[in-house]
Amino acid sequence: MHTDTIRNIAIIAHVDHGKTTLVDKLLRQSGSFRDNEVITERLMDSSDLERERGITIRSKNGSFRYQDHTINIIDTPGHADFGGEVERVLQMADGALLLVDAQEGPMPQTYFVLKKALARHLPVVLVINKIDKPAARAHWVVDQVFDLFVTLGASNRILDFHVVYASARDGHASLDPDNFGTDMRPLFDAILKYIPPPKGLPDAPLQLQVASIDHSSFLGRLGIGKITAGRLVPNMPVVLATTDGKHEAARITKIYRYERDRKVETAAAEAGDVVAIAGLESVMVGDTYTDPENPCPLPPLPVDPPTVSMNFLPNNSPFAGQEGTFSTSIHLAERLQREALCDVALHVEELPEGNGFKISGRGELHISIKVETMRREGFEFQVSCPHVITKEENGELLEPYEEVTIDVPEIYLGTVIEKMGGRKGQMLEMIRNADMVRLRYKIPTRGLFGFKGEFMSDTKGMGVLNYIFFGYGPHVGEMRNRRNGVLISMQDCTTVAFALFNLQDRGRLFMGPGERIYRGQIIGEHCRDNDLVVNPAKGKKLTNMRAAGSDENIILTPPTLMSLDTCIAYINDDELVEVTPKSVRLRKLDFKP
Repeated sequence: MHTDTIRNIAIIAHVDHGKTTLVDKLLRQSGSFRDNEVITERLMDSSDLERERGITIRSKNGSFRYQDHTINIIDTPGHADFGGEVERVLQMADGALLLVDAQEGPMPQTYFVLKKALARHLPVVLVINKIDKPAARAHWVVDQVFDLFVTLGASNRILDFHVVYASARDGHASLDPDNFGTDMRPLFDAILKYIPPPKGLPDAPLQLQVASIDHSSFLGRLGIGKITAGRLVPNMPVVLATTDGKHEAARITKIYRYERDRKVETAAAEAGDVVAIAGLESVMVGDTYTDPENPCPLPPLPVDPPTVSMNFLPNNSPFAGQEGTFSTSIHLAERLQREALCDVALHVEELPEGNGFKISGRGELHISIKVETMRREGFEFQVSCPHVITKEENGELLEPYEEVTIDVPEIYLGTVIEKMGGRKGQMLEMIRNADMVRLRYKIPTRGLFGFKGEFMSDTKGMGVLNYIFFGYGPHVGEMRNRRNGVLISMQDCTTVAFALFNLQDRGRLFMGPGERIYRGQIIGEHCRDNDLVVNPAKGKKLTNMRAAGSDENIILTPPTLMSLDTCIAYINDDELVEVTPKSVRLRKLDFKP
C-alpha cells in the first residue's frame, strides 16, 4: 500500500534539548543535499527572530527519503509559551521522537509534550541527546523518563519504548550509551521499525484537518495538514467545514508536498500524506477539507486556554506617526486578527472603550514575540503590562500557577530561595547533585513577570530557569515585582549631559545625552520607591563672571539599555511601552505633574 512507505513523526522536547539541530543532521545524512551544497545551521528556524533568540517559535514541516521511505518530520517549539503549536501539529503525526538531555533529564516541558503525545496514543522513540557531555548520565535519564511515562498513565505497549543515544551536534547515534556511533543510521532504522505508517483510508470520502497555516505571496493562505482519508488532485471541488459549523464550497488550486525544508508542487496526494493546499483564503486552523457529496468534518482541535493578557493600543504619544509605517487602530486590528487566524492559542478581543485590543496568550514570552514581530513589520503602537487571567470557582478567586525548575550553583542558593519566597513561591523539592542544586517551586504566574533577567543577574549567568503551567490556585493578593519608582520627564526636550550628570545620584538612567524625549516619558529608575518628576534639559547657569576654579568634569555613567522584553516586564499598571520600528520607550499612562 501507498501508506506503508510513509512515516509521519513529530520531534518533541524541552527547550534547548536539540530538536532543530537533530532535524538538521537527519536532513543532511539522508542524502537530501548535494555534497557541495552550502547548508545553513538550524535550517528549520527560518525567521530572523528564531535565529537571533535560538528558539523555535512556529512549528515547521520537512521531509526526506530513506531506504525508499518518505519520512515527514514536524519540528515543534520547546518553550512552554508556544505549547499551542505542539498541541495542534501532533495530530499530523503517527509517532514522536522524544528528545531528552543526557545530563538534565526530563524537564517541565518534557512532561507537557509527552502528555500531549500520549493523549493521542502516539508511539514514542526516546532519544537521549547530548550523550557526549562529560556529565552525561544516560541510565539515570532513561529511568526518569520511564517514571514519567508511568506517572502519565502510559499503556504497556507504549511503556516498551525504544531508546537511541545520540549527539545531534556531532551527527552520530548508537544503541549503547558507552559506544558512540559514526552516523545517524541507528536513529533512521528506529524510525522505520518503531514508528507505524499512517492509517489512511484512500477509498473513503476526503478528510484533511488544517493543523497549521502558511502564506504564499502568489497563492495567499495555505492550509497544512495530513490527509486522514480520501485523495486530493488539483481543481478538485471540496467543502471547507469551519470550526463554527459552516460549510463553504471551494476548489483546490495547488497541492504541495514537502522535500527537505521546502514545498514542491505535486499532481496528487493520498491518505497519509502531509501536504499544503491552496484554494481558499478564509481557511483557519481546525477547519476540515472534506467531500462535497459526503461531508465528514473532524472535531475541532482542543487547545489549552490562555493564562496571560496584555492590551495593545494605538500610539498617542507626542512622537506618534514619526517612525512607523502602520500606526492607526485599523492597521492594528487587521494585523492582530490575521495573527489570531494562524495561532489558535492567541485570543483577540476589542476593549470595551473601543480604544485598543486585549490580547491573551500562553505567557509573557508568547505575547512579546508577537510585539517584536509586528515592530519589525513597521507597526507603531503601545502595550500595557501583562496581567494574569483569573477565574472564580465556588466564590473563591483563582489565579494561574507555574511549576518552576531551577538548576543553580550552591553558592547562589540562598539568594534564589530568598527571591522566590518574596514572589510567593512555595518550594516543592530540593535535590543536590555535586555543586549544583535543583529546586522545584510552585509559584503564581505573576511572580515570574520580570524575574528571568533578575535571576540571571543574581546567578552570574550560571543558573537555569524553566517553567510550565501548573494549574489554578488561590489568589495571593497584591504583589509588587518592582520596588522602585521611576524618573519622569517634565517637558518635551532634548536631554542635556549636565542635567543627566546631576540626576545620576537619584537613580539609574535609561538614556544618554542628546536624545529627544517628551513630557511624561520615563527616563530612568528612582533610587526610592516613589516616582520623581525631573528636568533632563536643565543646563548649567551661565554668568559673565569668571569661575574661581576649574569646572568639574562631567562624567556620565553609561545608561542601562532596556530591551523590549525587559521593558514589558518592567512597567507597572499605570505605565505603557511605546513600540516603534526604531525605538522602544517607557511612558506614564496618564501623566499629570
